[in-house]
Amino acid sequence: MILKKRTYTTDKKVHPFIGALLFVISIVLILITGPLGFIYGILHSLFKQGFKGTGEFFLKIAISVDQLGNVLMQHLLNLLWMKPGGYKFGNRDETISSALGRNKKLETLTWQGRFIDKILDIIDPNHSLNSIDYYIEPTANIIDKLAWIHIVDGKILVTRNLGRGKFYIPEGNRKKGESDAQTLHREIQEVLNVDIELPTMNFVGIFEAQADGYKPGILVRMTCYAANYLGDLKPHDKIEEIAWLGYEDREKVSEVDTLIFDVLQENGDLI
Repeated sequence: MILKKRTYTTDKKVHPFIGALLFVISIVLILITGPLGFIYGILHSLFKQGFKGTGEFFLKIAISVDQLGNVLMQHLLNLLWMKPGGYKFGNRDETISSALGRNKKLETLTWQGRFIDKILDIIDPNHSLNSIDYYIEPTANIIDKLAWIHIVDGKILVTRNLGRGKFYIPEGNRKKGESDAQTLHREIQEVLNVDIELPTMNFVGIFEAQADGYKPGILVRMTCYAANYLGDLKPHDKIEEIAWLGYEDREKVSEVDTLIFDVLQENGDLI
C-alpha cells in the first residue's frame, strides 16, 4: 500500500513589482479582516471543541507566525544563529524551529543559536529537533530523493558506483511532477533493470543528513519504501558492484544511509 504521495514543485519567477503589490494587498487584508477572523475563530473553536479546540487554533496561528518569522528574519538569523556552511533560514514553508533543528543536527549553530535552542528545550524538551518538517518545499539546500529498501535474510541491497568508495541504498532523484511511486519505479528500473511492484510499496520513513559529496549545509532528504520487484537484478553500466550489507557494514555507506541502517537495525530488520 502506498502511504504517501507527496510531490514537490518549485516556485515560478515573479516580477518584483508584482511581489511588492501582493505584499501590500496582503498587509491591507490582514489588517482589515484579521481581527474579525481571529475573534470568530476563537468563538467557533470554543463552541465546537471547547478549550481543546481553542488551544489547537492558537497553535496553528503560532506555527504560521513562526513561518512568517523564518522569512522575515532570515538574513538576520543566518548571520546570528548559523555558522558558515549551515542550513539557511528563510524557507517560507518552514518554521524557525525547524531550521534551528536542522542546524542543531549539523552542529552549525552559533552560541546565540545554541542559547535560543536551550531556552526552547526548557519549555519543550527537544523542541527544535521535534519541529523538523520533512514536507517543506524544495530548495537549493535540500536534495529530494527516493530510496528502495530491499532486505533478504537480514541484509540490505546496496550498490557502488564506478570510482566511488561508498555503497548506497538504491535511490534516485525525483523529477518535477512525479509521485513517489513514479520516481521509485523509474529510477530502480534504470539502475537495476527490475520493475518495482507498485501495489506492494510500503513506506519506511524519511531520513535527512548532510549530502555526500556536496558542500556543508546541503542536505539530502531520503524518502524510503520497501517493495517487491519483478525481473532479475542487472546493474546499469555506471554501477561497479552490487552487495548485501549487514549492520556491521554501517561505515561503508553514506551519512544518510547510516541513519536508515540504525532504524532498520532497531526494528529487527537488519542484522
